[in-house]
Amino acid sequence: MRYLNFNNLLKVLDKKKPEHSTLFEFSMCNELLTKWAGEEAFANNDGLDEKTIENKIIVSGYKNLGYDYANIVINNFTFKKSEHNKKETISINEGEGIWDRESYKQYNFNNPDNYSYKGLDILSDLLIDNMKLTIYSPGGLLENVIAIVGYENLCMMLFDDEALVAELFDEVGARLYRYYENCIKHKSIGALVANDDWGFKTQTMLPPEILRKYVFPWHKKLAYLAHSNNKPAILHSCGYPCEIMEDIIENMKYDGKHSYEDSIVRVEKAYSLWGKRIAILGGIDLNFLCTKTPVEIGLRAKGLLELTKSVGYALGSGNSIPYYIPQENYNAMREMAFI
Repeated sequence: MRYLNFNNLLKVLDKKKPEHSTLFEFSMCNELLTKWAGEEAFANNDGLDEKTIENKIIVSGYKNLGYDYANIVINNFTFKKSEHNKKETISINEGEGIWDRESYKQYNFNNPDNYSYKGLDILSDLLIDNMKLTIYSPGGLLENVIAIVGYENLCMMLFDDEALVAELFDEVGARLYRYYENCIKHKSIGALVANDDWGFKTQTMLPPEILRKYVFPWHKKLAYLAHSNNKPAILHSCGYPCEIMEDIIENMKYDGKHSYEDSIVRVEKAYSLWGKRIAILGGIDLNFLCTKTPVEIGLRAKGLLELTKSVGYALGSGNSIPYYIPQENYNAMREMAFI
């Protein structure tokens, strides 16, 4: 296995050429990571909490697959959600039940300071070479507000009680910020990854002016938190981005952007549009990974690396590696980074 060096991803995020082609995934399925996890992931687990054991498998899997980092959520901090939010697919209209000020007062927000971050010390011992951890959160700002309130209810609330909407975003935003603040100074953390889906296929989930008012200021704070600790900030966000890319680049000042779909903006076009101003991460569409042959996938991955010369680009999927992607298809993409 080649030397793992987080400096390669740092160079990509700085829009420079890394020492070798670099891989990036926001997340990978448990089946894949468990298959690739080494013995160290399953040893000395007595007394460890379930989340730390799960993260040991994630770190070991990323490492053995050849990634220069591993992306984790460090503990079980989250926002209280109903049972339907724990299913594989749910309607975004299904919220916890906050619909007015009275129900808002009854909602109990968890405190990120009440959760342990000691797992960072344990996981850092699994890192080899110059590998690092990247940290993401249990859902993003808009994602968690929608999960708590429900999408339709949130839209109605913007008309009925916009001040309550502002309070909700600040309650969630402050807690997510504190979660990242508790992690960012640890020696093992190489970058902050903010994960927050903002769009549908052809438009943003809320009007851009609403996002700029309630969502983007908190993301600007997250990017600044990373930068003030001399670490880069990466945005993972699905959906139509064209109306808000200037905000992402110039206002929030994210160093890299992940999640692309061929039916929205092909990653090749995204690189031509924005690649000189923000690092483009991943981008091979999930449908393409699922339905094309390994040869076709390998050719597209090779083409992306030739197009970009890996300057400001890391190879990976457009979203994640779920269990239903054929192993040979994933390998056809990943192994192009090793040629």
